Amino acid sequence: MIEFPVKLAVASKEGQAISEHFGHAKRFAIYEVTPESCRLLESREVEHYCLGNSSNQSAMAGILEAVRDCQAVFVAKIGDGPTEKLAAIGVRAVSAYAWETIEASLLDYARRSAAGEVVA
Repeated sequence: MIEFPVKLAVASKEGQAISEHFGHAKRFAIYEVTPESCRLLESREVEHYCLGNSSNQSAMAGILEAVRDCQAVFVAKIGDGPTEKLAAIGVRAVSAYAWETIEASLLDYARRSAAGEVVA
């Protein structure tokens, strides 16, 4: 059973939609969410992880630290490697709401989680 409120991290280019690829994110917006409310707490700056055909492992460590206290990270797209690294610290990668508005997506996720549904 999920306990609310939860912290959810969002990768967004413009702050309106879930619009950033995990590896390209330079910041994550951190929200406190219940099935009834969604509140922006802060923005956490990170180094972007994806460098074209390679990856920046020190940046990944910083990203994992930045989202460690969140239940899930909402992204437009994410690869299997980063998804596994997030799962290893107990954080779910969620791309099901790619390009959707942030607040409506987070509220829907919270409501579905409260009902016992798993959203990825």
